Amino acid sequence: MTQDLTLDEIRAKLAPGIAANAAFDGWSDAARDMAAQAGGIDTDIAALAFKDGPVDMIDAWFAHIDDVMLAAVPPERLALIKVREKITALVEARLDATSIDRESLRRAVAILALPQNLAKATRLGWRTVDTIWRAAGDVATDYNYYTKRTILLGVYASTITVFLDDESEGLADTRAFLRRRIDGIMQFEKAKAGFLKRTEHGFSLSRFVGRLRYPTA
Repeated sequence: MTQDLTLDEIRAKLAPGIAANAAFDGWSDAARDMAAQAGGIDTDIAALAFKDGPVDMIDAWFAHIDDVMLAAVPPERLALIKVREKITALVEARLDATSIDRESLRRAVAILALPQNLAKATRLGWRTVDTIWRAAGDVATDYNYYTKRTILLGVYASTITVFLDDESEGLADTRAFLRRRIDGIMQFEKAKAGFLKRTEHGFSLSRFVGRLRYPTA
């Protein structure tokens, strides 16, 4: 029963409907209330669930899209393909999940680009790229964790820019752009791995400084 739902569950339940309405009504109270009425949720409860307004609604929708993405590319499929194919498949699945609400995404991007929302926008983007890398099997905990996600965040952001104005058949232009950028990531990772291997036993500034501070006997 809807009255037994938690606020988190209400956000998850209403997010797709709000996104569908946002194409026409923006990320507004009206879009939220229409989704609530359609879902049998009291509009005052819906307002409480999204107390921070449009950014809360966008946050919930992006989380929903991440779930759709993971369902579209299940672990058993990911286990059979290479890393670059995993990243490509996951990003394409996310684009496919937002394609029906592309105008809503355009409006969401405009809201998140406002100065007061930039920190939140970065957190949402980071959450998505972290979800993608984890689904792809990345278990890095060192600086690789940050470099992989930072680079993919840039790739995803630029791909969205292409995606929003792509009128090609089957989003062919966006898919080609994405694949070129992901190829760039893989080439960078390969070059970085080679560099680290070559310098593994070479001079280390951090070790040198450490020895100055804590010389061995």
